[in-house]
Amino acid sequence: MKAILLSIVLIGWFNFMQPEPKIQEIQVNDVLVIQQPTGPDFKYIHFPRKNFIIKRGGIPNMKQLAGKKVVVDAISYKEDGSTLITLRRQDGKKFFRAYPTVKASLENALDSGELLQ
Repeated sequence: MKAILLSIVLIGWFNFMQPEPKIQEIQVNDVLVIQQPTGPDFKYIHFPRKNFIIKRGGIPNMKQLAGKKVVVDAISYKEDGSTLITLRRQDGKKFFRAYPTVKASLENALDSGELLQ
């Protein structure tokens, strides 16, 4: 009886000590804001390389993306448990005048500051 009571108390204490997730639940059609990356390029928002943008007739200006609002189009989960989201611009334009959507690693992009809820 003591072992059962002790296990219930320990399980309750363990659940109490779990940190709360910092990320609110992201759903389809939620609006996020692209922020300026800490380095020269975006690391967790997967934009195409500059030469691919140019080949498709686009203009690879990464600085113009800061402050742009994007909408979550789709959500998928990788085998390692991370979340992959598909983003489109809220104003209806294409990224770099060539790409209608891009993908991003949700948790990493929010933690690094590339995306803002």
